[in-house]
Amino acid sequence: MTAVSEMVPYVKTGGLADVAGALPRALSMLGCECHSFLPAYRAVRNNGFGLARKLGEVFVPIRGNREKGVIWSLNDRRNHTIYFIEHDGYFNREGLYGTADGDYADNAERFAFFSRAVIEALRTFPIAPVDIIHLHDWQTALIPIYLKEKYSSESKLGAARTVLTIHNMAYQGLFDKQILPQLDLPWELFQIGKMEFWGRLNFLKGGLAYSDLLITVSPTYAREIQTPDCGAGLDGLLRDRSHDLKGILNGIDTTEWNPGTDPHLGANFSAANLNGKYMNKIELQKKLRLHESRDVMLIGFVGRLADQKGLDILFQALRGILELPVQMVVLGTGDRGYHDKLNQLKLQFPKQLCVELSFNNELAHRIYAGSDVFLMPSRYEPCGLGQLISFRYGTIPVVRKTGGLADTVRDASIDPAEGNGFVFSEYSRSALTDAVCRALAVFREKSRWTNLVHRAMALDFSWKRSAEAYIRLYEHALGMAVS
Repeated sequence: MTAVSEMVPYVKTGGLADVAGALPRALSMLGCECHSFLPAYRAVRNNGFGLARKLGEVFVPIRGNREKGVIWSLNDRRNHTIYFIEHDGYFNREGLYGTADGDYADNAERFAFFSRAVIEALRTFPIAPVDIIHLHDWQTALIPIYLKEKYSSESKLGAARTVLTIHNMAYQGLFDKQILPQLDLPWELFQIGKMEFWGRLNFLKGGLAYSDLLITVSPTYAREIQTPDCGAGLDGLLRDRSHDLKGILNGIDTTEWNPGTDPHLGANFSAANLNGKYMNKIELQKKLRLHESRDVMLIGFVGRLADQKGLDILFQALRGILELPVQMVVLGTGDRGYHDKLNQLKLQFPKQLCVELSFNNELAHRIYAGSDVFLMPSRYEPCGLGQLISFRYGTIPVVRKTGGLADTVRDASIDPAEGNGFVFSEYSRSALTDAVCRALAVFREKSRWTNLVHRAMALDFSWKRSAEAYIRLYEHALGMAVS
């Protein structure tokens, strides 16, 4: 059973939704019976997903009241059922977590309600035997706390094991401590070993302390978050629980990201016939009003325009990179300061730089397919999906050695026989520029570059492999002694 705050195709703000949607489906294909709980946001209905069948109602104590949640079910596919929890006061809003002006002030209350409503639905309705409760990020991190503090004697839930996935340590769910009793939780939880964090209430910290097993989205990130640099203040707790912390790489949806069938491309292609890739490059250059040539290295960047994604060192390096015989396309939105800088550079390098400050799914597919190089200079990257998608399309990643990027990209400069990209370690302009120059040097050797493209396209980062790793971890959790 999964509880999560967003899931494709129903509602999405980021990569969490992609993982939450793909993993249960991959598990169901392997024979697991999966059930997923999701808030019934306004966006779910606006996206055309009706709340198919009313299961019933649950009542949750919040702020001294008994708030009603309506449970709806929808058969997603074989072995996977979605349960939407409806509460118009909490979820019938413009955004999932807030608006452009900031987070909703009552997010602690909203996601405490959701977490407890999930438990009430599990104990009230004949959904299924509950073996594993899989949680994602701070929005569902109260579930193991409620289970142990409020439902420890429940026979139906007593044997369930909780598994919490950390997608990004930067997002922890920090709130004023005074909200704690309003969530029907005891003050005893407000202590260093539980939910207290520098005088505030920390949802993620509570989940890390109470869950049976902890997962993050790559083996390297699992090690990194146990250090002060990447632990965001919780590295000590994570070191204490290191024996319960595992890293499993995310996968990608190989149906959506398939160069052989992708409907967004002008020409489909495969490793056996790369002509379509070259046609997509020319079409992309034409669309972007760049000089049309197979012989100019085209660099793609698709992602959030923020410091985490390495935009600070990218801007330090970008002028020098654009003075090389390369072209570059940037697709994404983010910090307004980066929007302004990109627009200024576009005016200075109109023949080499194209900027699209939006989310454009079709263009993203075309950039993955038509670029030669995919750039990810991230300061930190828990897993990263961009490099996995770029492999699939024969587009060679240039990445910083961190998190999931370190786990998936092997430097072709160091290992010409097995390398699949170009990697730099130091977080600096010079290290990034050097990696791009190394990629450019290999790009000029056409036979060597073609071998590199074939090697990248042969890699398997489908969800099947990741789902098999999750099943092994679930089996381990079920064998753990009751705490």
